[in-house]
Amino acid sequence: MRIAVLQFMHETVTFLSYDTTLEDFRYPGSPAAGEALLASDPKGYIGGFVQVAREFDGVELVGIESPLWPKTGSGSGWVTQEAYETLLGTMLEGLRREGPFDGIYLALHGAMAVRGVMRPEADIARRVRDVVGTGIPIAATFDPHGNEDEEFLRHADMAFAVKYYPHYDMHLQGQRAARMLVRTIRGDFKPAHVTRKVPVISPTVLQWIGASPWSDLIQRALTWEAREPDLFVNVYFGFPWSDVPDAGMAVQVLTNGKPELAEAVASDMAMTIWRRRAELLGAAQIHRIGAGVALARQAVEEGRTPVVLADHSDRSGFATWLLREILEQKLRRTLVCTVADPKALEALVAQGAQPGDAFDMEIGGLADESAGAPVRITGTVHAIVPSTTARAMGGGQSWACIRFGDGNILVLSPYLAQIIETSELWALGFTPDEFDVIAIKSRVHFRRGFDDSGFAPTILLVEPDEPFLGTVRLDGLRYENLRLGDYYPYGGPAEFTA
Repeated sequence: MRIAVLQFMHETVTFLSYDTTLEDFRYPGSPAAGEALLASDPKGYIGGFVQVAREFDGVELVGIESPLWPKTGSGSGWVTQEAYETLLGTMLEGLRREGPFDGIYLALHGAMAVRGVMRPEADIARRVRDVVGTGIPIAATFDPHGNEDEEFLRHADMAFAVKYYPHYDMHLQGQRAARMLVRTIRGDFKPAHVTRKVPVISPTVLQWIGASPWSDLIQRALTWEAREPDLFVNVYFGFPWSDVPDAGMAVQVLTNGKPELAEAVASDMAMTIWRRRAELLGAAQIHRIGAGVALARQAVEEGRTPVVLADHSDRSGFATWLLREILEQKLRRTLVCTVADPKALEALVAQGAQPGDAFDMEIGGLADESAGAPVRITGTVHAIVPSTTARAMGGGQSWACIRFGDGNILVLSPYLAQIIETSELWALGFTPDEFDVIAIKSRVHFRRGFDDSGFAPTILLVEPDEPFLGTVRLDGLRYENLRLGDYYPYGGPAEFTA
C-alpha cells in the first residue's frame, strides 16, 4: 500500500499590502521531500499521520516535495500566482513521477488565499485528482480557521479539522486521517459526507474554546463523535482576514456510508451555531490599547501579576501602537515580544552589535497604516539570539533583545512572531520574576502557555482605536470578494434553515 504525503499551508491576511512570494517558501529545509518532509512536523498533522500509518503492515509512505510553512508565518498577504503554480506544479510532477499510489494525504490549512484562485485547497484537491485518477482516496487535515465550503469534498474524500483553539489536536487529526485513509483503501470505510455553510462571521480573537459558548460548540461535536461509530464532525470557525467568497463558519460531517446520518448531524450542528450566534460574537472583552495599558498598570499596583497584554490586531508584526502606549504610560518591568523590523535587525548584525552597546533607533511601523508610525527606542543591546518560536526557528531567524526604560526589554524580529508558550520567552535568557507585564502579539494561541497553565492571573486583549487589520470591527475592512452583509452580525438571512 503506497501513500503519497504532501503539504501546502498558509493562513493568508489578504488585507496586508505585501504578498507572500515564492522566495518566502524557500529557505533551508523548505521545500522538503522524502523522510525530511515526513519528519518535518512531529507534533503536528504530518507527525500524527506518519505515526499511525506506519503502525499498519505493508504501508509505504512517500514524501512528495512540498513547501513547508513560509518563513513569514501568517504575517503576509496574498500568495502570488507564481508561488502557487510553481510549488503546486512541483508537487503534481512529483505525484506523476513517484506514482502510482493507493492513497493521497494532504496537509492543508484552509485559509490560504491565492491571487486569481478563490478556493486554493479545493483547487489543490481537484488537480491532485486529475493526476491520480478516480478511485484513489484523498484525505486531508485542516485548521479550524479554514474557509471551506462543499467544493473541497467534491474532489477529495475525507477531511479532518482541528477542534481546539489553541490547537492542541493537530497530531490527533493527522492520526485520524491516516487510520481512515488506510481503512478506505482496504474497503472498510466508505466515506459519505455533508458540508453546511452557516452565515456567521467572527473575529478569531473571540473563538477561544476554553470558555462557553465556543467550548459548548466543540463539546457538541465531540458528543456526536462519541455517540456514533465512524462519525467525524469538523467545525470551521472561519478566517475573516482572508477576503474570499467561502469565508465564515461551516460544518462538515463524515460517516461510513451513512449519508442520512451525515445530513442529520450537519443540520444539528449548523442550527446550534445559528441559535447561539449572538453569544459566539460576544465571547470576549476587547480593550482599546490606551485603556488596556492603564488596566495593566492597575493590576501591577494590586499585585495581580504577571499581566499579559495581548495585541490581537497586529497582523503584520510591525505595529507599534502598544509599544508607544507602554512608553507614554511609563510601564516598567515590561517585556515586549516582538516588534517586527528586519532592517533594524540587519543593521545591528552588520555593525557587529554586542551586549552593552548603545541603541538609539526608530523601529517598527510603516508596513502599512495598521502598523502605525515608527517609535524611537533608546537603550542598550542586551543580546542577539536565535529565535525561539517553532516557525521562526524553521526559517533560521535571529532576534535582538534591547533594554530600555525602567527594567523593560524589547524583542525585535524580522516577521510577526506569535508567542504561544512561556518557554519561548525564557529561552531568550530571561526568567519570569524579571517582568510584571508581558506584551505579545497574539489572539488565542497564547492561552496555551499563559492561561491554561494558570501562569498569568491578568489577561487583557487589546486593539488600536482605529479598526485596523485584526479588528473585531470587521465592517472597518474593505472586502471585495465577499459581501459582509450576507453574514451575521452585519446582515445575513432573517431566518436560517440548515
